[in-house]
Amino acid sequence: MAVLASCGVQFSHAQNVSSQAHPSTLPAGTPRSWVDAAAANEVAIINDDGNFPLRYRVRKVDAKGDVTREIIESRQGSVARLIQRNGQPLTVAEDAAEQQRLNAILASPEDFIKHHKRDNATRQDSLQLVRQMPQAMIYTYTPGQPQTPNAASPQVVLDFHPDPAFKPPTMLSDLLTGIEGRMWIDSKSSRVTRIEGRVLHPVNFGWGFVARIYPGGTIVFEQANAGGDRWVYSHVDTHLTMRVIVKTVPMNEQMSAANFQLLPAPVSFQEAVHMLLAMPSPTH
Repeated sequence: MAVLASCGVQFSHAQNVSSQAHPSTLPAGTPRSWVDAAAANEVAIINDDGNFPLRYRVRKVDAKGDVTREIIESRQGSVARLIQRNGQPLTVAEDAAEQQRLNAILASPEDFIKHHKRDNATRQDSLQLVRQMPQAMIYTYTPGQPQTPNAASPQVVLDFHPDPAFKPPTMLSDLLTGIEGRMWIDSKSSRVTRIEGRVLHPVNFGWGFVARIYPGGTIVFEQANAGGDRWVYSHVDTHLTMRVIVKTVPMNEQMSAANFQLLPAPVSFQEAVHMLLAMPSPTH
């Protein structure tokens, strides 16, 4: 839900969702009650302050290329080390440049702090949209309750579309009037495990002067339990057409995260940098 909120887009109905293992009855409670609980949990994920940090690996494929990074969460923000391009180890020169970049973070920490202040602004935008999403949409139980493959427990499946009675209180929340989709919520934890969405009509940033997302765009995202009670974004697949200022560009991006490890204690970003520098990184 947080990823949806930060992107302001809708879902396309599932192509990889199993039609098997449908619950024989609808879940208890109202669709809105499940969304309220899930939204509260999403707020907790967005507000995570590094008290229960993770180490994991992310592969991102977009117009700029195919890269894999090792990520360590710190109290001040996540720190990353590039380890692969196009599924292959870095060259010796590329790895040396990456080590130099990490050492520069230690030498000039103010640049790292400044970057993550911008991340905090994005976090506040996401919080605003997640908190408004329950009342911005009309939610209904999906007929047949189609389950995701290999789900650890039954999933509550909801379809949603904009509530015409919703009056966006801010310019940012106008995003919620142009999306519809489907979400899967784990019945035991009330965590969102999957969302699929689709843009219904043009979605504007700054009344369309800053940017516009065009109809037909789609996004799918999934969350996974990384251990204990830590849930993280494990997959994002985005296909959008956007106009930024005066330039219209396609935005096709895939992200997959794996190899989750719970760290035993919170770390500073300097400690995270040292951990990444110490890791073996094959080169060619």
